[in-house]
Amino acid sequence: MAESTGVRRSQHERTKATTGALVAAARELFVGDGFAATAVDDICARAGVTRGAFYHHFSNKEHIFREVYAAEQKALSVIVREAFQAERDPWRGVSAGCRRLLEASLEPAVRQITLVEAPGALGWTAMRDIQAGCKEQMRRGLAIAIEAGCIPDRPLDPATSLLYGGICEIAQDIARAPDQRAALADALAELDRVLAGVARLSAPGCLHTS
Repeated sequence: MAESTGVRRSQHERTKATTGALVAAARELFVGDGFAATAVDDICARAGVTRGAFYHHFSNKEHIFREVYAAEQKALSVIVREAFQAERDPWRGVSAGCRRLLEASLEPAVRQITLVEAPGALGWTAMRDIQAGCKEQMRRGLAIAIEAGCIPDRPLDPATSLLYGGICEIAQDIARAPDQRAALADALAELDRVLAGVARLSAPGCLHTS
């Protein structure tokens, strides 16, 4: 039994290494050349694996792009969670997480995958499905802020959809702006005003500091 377990572990490690190399290679090519211009053969050559190995793990180019996009969303989720946890006040944590999500989405590689290539490669339905974890993360942040008394109680689902949807839409606008840094600065300033309105304040903050 011990030998069998060892064999399975080795196979798992080889599978993980192969899929990891393919996803990393695909990400580099999608960022550099774009989804449409990248062929499966290009990904295989960059990763150093055969077409057979590719199709053993992925059904097509769209499938591997989905994995690349999902990995980006997980990475963004970590960044948002760290920003939230760095603040002692939950509402300031929500604000910090929203800001970091916008800032990180405009990093060149992240922007290319999540804002430029994803709509055409995946479509909005698939994107929304993959983004569900990040949206739920915002919902939990709002719930914690309400429970802590930072902001007035409210129905969580519409509040979450309005805030998260607005952030996703403004990220798209920033990605298409001629001056992305200026657009980001304007968006962050407006975000502060919107969040102040959610907390029913005349300036950014929370009810504890009003």
